[in-house]
Amino acid sequence: MLVRGVFLYFLGLIYLLQLNLLRENRMIHVIRERHETPEEVARRLEVAGGRNRFGEANYRVIWGWNRLAWIGGKFEDRDAHGDLLREVVELRMEPKYPQVNRWHVERWVPPETYGSPREWYAKTVESANGISVAALGPYPERGEYEHCFTLEGPKGEFVQLTPTIVEHLAQAIEWARRFPKAKQRGLLYEREAREERKYEEWAYTLMDDAAPALHGVPFVTVG
Repeated sequence: MLVRGVFLYFLGLIYLLQLNLLRENRMIHVIRERHETPEEVARRLEVAGGRNRFGEANYRVIWGWNRLAWIGGKFEDRDAHGDLLREVVELRMEPKYPQVNRWHVERWVPPETYGSPREWYAKTVESANGISVAALGPYPERGEYEHCFTLEGPKGEFVQLTPTIVEHLAQAIEWARRFPKAKQRGLLYEREAREERKYEEWAYTLMDDAAPALHGVPFVTVG
């Protein structure tokens, strides 16, 4: 009887282990490839773009998976088979950009750009299932970094942060800080017509005609 009891005990443990593994396998596991911005890159862009009132860089480069932003609303959590596990109304930190496996250049924007805290919540608070939630998260009291452009080739191919690319970015930022916005727009329109070119040509054209904008999003001068 003792041997049989021990056997049933271990059989039960094996069953529970298999059940837990099954539950875990039914959940969706997202593998996120994260990369930290090299210190020399951050330092070079800080020198080029200066610092804001909080002592932070006006411009920065960040990896897509690392760039999270507040999103509020009703979320549906599903398992690997698409079965609904739960519905919940809450704030979550989610990737800000759809190109999660690309480097993104961002520019700091002061908090007053978003209005007062009262205006912010008046415009962003939404209701779901009778629960109010700030769709864009808390008011950005220290400002926020907004998208300038995604670092990729003319056909969307991946582009690594090489010293040459970083220097091009820095020079474009330095140029943007002193170049009139009207002239920036003129060069931007010219650039939109150049879609069939290799990345190397694109990169050097960036500097040759002092272009501060890429992929249809202009740099904005920093005061």
